[in-house]
Amino acid sequence: MTALQNHRRQSRARQSHPPEGQFLQVAGRRIHAVEMGQPAGSAPDVVLIHGSNGSTRDMSFRLAPALADRYRVLMLDRPGLGYSDPIAKTPASLRNQASYLCTAAQMIGVERPIVLGQSYGGGVALAWALQHPDSLSALVSVSGVSHPWDGSLDLFYRLTASWPGQYLLVPMITAFVPDQTIRRSLVDVFAPQPVPEGYVDHLGIGLTLRSGSLRANARQLAQLFEDIKRQSQHYGRITAPAELIHGAADTTVGLKIHAEKLAADLPNANLTVLPGVGHMPHHVATDEVVGAVDRAAIRAGLM
Repeated sequence: MTALQNHRRQSRARQSHPPEGQFLQVAGRRIHAVEMGQPAGSAPDVVLIHGSNGSTRDMSFRLAPALADRYRVLMLDRPGLGYSDPIAKTPASLRNQASYLCTAAQMIGVERPIVLGQSYGGGVALAWALQHPDSLSALVSVSGVSHPWDGSLDLFYRLTASWPGQYLLVPMITAFVPDQTIRRSLVDVFAPQPVPEGYVDHLGIGLTLRSGSLRANARQLAQLFEDIKRQSQHYGRITAPAELIHGAADTTVGLKIHAEKLAADLPNANLTVLPGVGHMPHHVATDEVVGAVDRAAIRAGLM
């Protein structure tokens, strides 16, 4: 019964929200890439990296269209999420994800882009800048995770990242958890702002409820602390212009724990704090995020 219900829900998700872009083969794995905006070579390149349990659809709702008039925008599903395959054999660390995405971008002629990461994606963007410093022009972190924090991983993710959870609990969740549960969780993510009208339908709740996505997301979150702890010791090596934009009311990725420390660690960082804004400024303060991208482009000599 569980397997049948999973098959039905995942089939509906694929039919209602199919891939919007092309597939690139990186080390034998498919990376889903969506382009928007100006033709290649006619404008600066911007790569957008989504957060935890997201997809390119999170970036294509408001931010990518707002950038499309003067940038070539590339959105990439992180490995294991959206329509990208999980990384085979090696761990889906920040470092490995960054390498896959960097290679995918280069395969379609994206050279020295501005790399923007939101939330978990901010950690991937930082890993990109550390591992492939000559492959980007500037860095933009939007509510990005960057430094170790106090406390342990949420019980839900500890369970779903475990072996029994991966193969017993996750299929039960994806088969029977109501869509309304995901809708309520989005209220917490966007707080204190409301979830924008039309966002849930655009995102596609069914895509986030697929077993493969939940498994990959849980594994990535389970090792995030160690990844961040390791890479945060090397941020002083990042010399690219960096624009950090963070909501003062963000309770998911705290301003003081992450953005303020990152601003102190990066030699060329500029921090913009948005009063009263929560964890999703690319949707609720889109103009300010676009402004951060523009500043990064100017500082990098792209505009």
